[in-house]
Amino acid sequence: MSLLTFANVSQSFGANDIFMSLGGSIAHGAKVGLVGPNGIGKTTLLRILAGRERPSAGHVHLAKGSTLGYLRQEAMLAFADQSNTVYDEMRTVFAGLEQQAAQLRQMEQAMSAGGFAATLLDEYGRLQQAFETAGGYDYDLRIQQTLTGLGFSAEQWPMPLAHCSGGQKTRALLARLLLEQPDLLILDEPTNHLDVAAIEWLEGQLRVWSGAALIVSHDRYFLDKVVGEIWEMSRNGLESYRGAYTAYLGQREERWALRDEEFRTVQENFLKELDFIKRNIARASSTDKARGRFRRLVRQVKAVEVGGTAALNQDWSQFMDAQGISGEQWNMMELEGRIKALQNPNPRHQQVNMRLLTAQRSRRLALRTSRLQIGYPGNTLFHVPDLELHRLERVAFIGPNGTGKTTLLRTLLGELAPVNGRFHLGAGVQISYFSQAHEQLNLERTVLDELLSYRNLPISEARNYLARYLFRGEDVFKQVGMLSGGERGRLALAILALDHANFLLLDEPTNHLDLPAQEVLQAALAAFTGTALLVTHDRYLVDRLATQIWWLDGAGHFHVHKGDYQSFLAWQAGQREPAAGSKDRVKNGNGRRQREAVTAVAATEQQISALEKELNDLNAALEAAAQAQQWANVQTLSQAYNNAQTQLEALMYEWEALALV
Repeated sequence: MSLLTFANVSQSFGANDIFMSLGGSIAHGAKVGLVGPNGIGKTTLLRILAGRERPSAGHVHLAKGSTLGYLRQEAMLAFADQSNTVYDEMRTVFAGLEQQAAQLRQMEQAMSAGGFAATLLDEYGRLQQAFETAGGYDYDLRIQQTLTGLGFSAEQWPMPLAHCSGGQKTRALLARLLLEQPDLLILDEPTNHLDVAAIEWLEGQLRVWSGAALIVSHDRYFLDKVVGEIWEMSRNGLESYRGAYTAYLGQREERWALRDEEFRTVQENFLKELDFIKRNIARASSTDKARGRFRRLVRQVKAVEVGGTAALNQDWSQFMDAQGISGEQWNMMELEGRIKALQNPNPRHQQVNMRLLTAQRSRRLALRTSRLQIGYPGNTLFHVPDLELHRLERVAFIGPNGTGKTTLLRTLLGELAPVNGRFHLGAGVQISYFSQAHEQLNLERTVLDELLSYRNLPISEARNYLARYLFRGEDVFKQVGMLSGGERGRLALAILALDHANFLLLDEPTNHLDLPAQEVLQAALAAFTGTALLVTHDRYLVDRLATQIWWLDGAGHFHVHKGDYQSFLAWQAGQREPAAGSKDRVKNGNGRRQREAVTAVAATEQQISALEKELNDLNAALEAAAQAQQWANVQTLSQAYNNAQTQLEALMYEWEALALV
């Protein structure tokens, strides 16, 4: 029996259909990843399955007696008591055990006072056994392990939830859900706000998780490590694929190829049938037969127009009645035109069409460093070992936030001077830079004008070029400041590709991109004939592309590993000392650097809290303006919301850098 089932689930807002007639089931213990383009309705579906939102149609059933936990993006709304500290909020999970502990203490006091009645001893033994079986003697340790695993230092445990940033609240909610151990976990972007160490810890927890999980994530490596089934959500519905993310990609390509072939076969058969009808319609001996086949072909074409090729396998009269297909007839020319105009009912998803071409080929040497020190006057962040980077190399530069990875890119660009030492770019090297904050974009321009500011192209050519990055029709006249993070990312990539540079410096290029766009960028980089240096937390991208790894550890040491990501992980594991126990990890969190970090982040967290409140207020105002159809006000509020969101993202990066220790 399935743990959760849903059938014919639809959701609409006014005349806008978000999705229609979705169905599926989750077995006990199954780990399912839900993927699809941004805006397709993944979060809405999760909210419906979690019981937080009612569907327009359909039903959802959770097995009797089963429990469900939901990690939502607006985690601040999930806590009943904002005055609780982070640690106290975790203890609410074990309120029943704490009551049992109080009972045991009362019994112990009674027995110490001489109350050794047989019934009291029996009751004490029974309650103590139940308490131990339920984890009563180790739940504090479980809390500490979970909070530490998700990146909370011991100094942050007494922090009131009301003082936590949005990212901290999300991590606190995730910690509480893991401690609650529901039968089904529904997680919406669980790796947001987690560093790589915390993500790896979470992967380990979910791999041994005895319950089921439904997960939406843009982290492809995480999905590969955790899930055993993928649900792909598209305009055509919900499709299931066995295996993790990489297996899903292969199966999806096979399905697309099969459906393309099936559609071409149906279309070709229609044209052959039409040709037979044309040749026989005027023959006296064959006229009736040809006319009958003509009427049948008309019905088939109408059915495919409405229901796709699958409609050909259904009962004709029932299908036509159910779909409201009229019995009107076409003439021969109309029928031929309708056949040739048929569209594949299951087309491949619209994807960015990106190519990274180089205007010229550089010499073999792309970069050489000598005694290079990176940082700012009076503040050296790290030393770069003397190294050479050659054409066709793809380097992944990884490490904790705030250690100076972007500072190295800005130094190579010439925006910052080295603290000491020097670097040399090879002959013919042309650099182009992709910034994670997209600050090079002018927020006041339209998408079209922003592109034209980089390359003077004919308007038709510019619009055709932007269409390759999914900016079509009126989209090209949107103001850059009104674009979502993913849309800005696509625009920045479009401009990057115009440069035709042969040395790419890419700072978190997959941030904000949906999975289809990430796949396209990865393919474009794999085919790139120049040199690439990527600062990224995208382990899937690193695993598929990197020919060498530069690792900047938390202590500021720069390591060069000439090999792919898997060999780097093996090398890194060999460099580490045996992991200490969980108690040691908690104890080691009480060091000097952590005490200093708590003081350093306080002001930033206050700013973050203020901005999060402002975003909530703006969101409410936006909804009210949209309902009142005050479109000018909607535009103004959207601009303010995007500006606040940009400020928040910048503060989050600053907070993560300060909180590293």
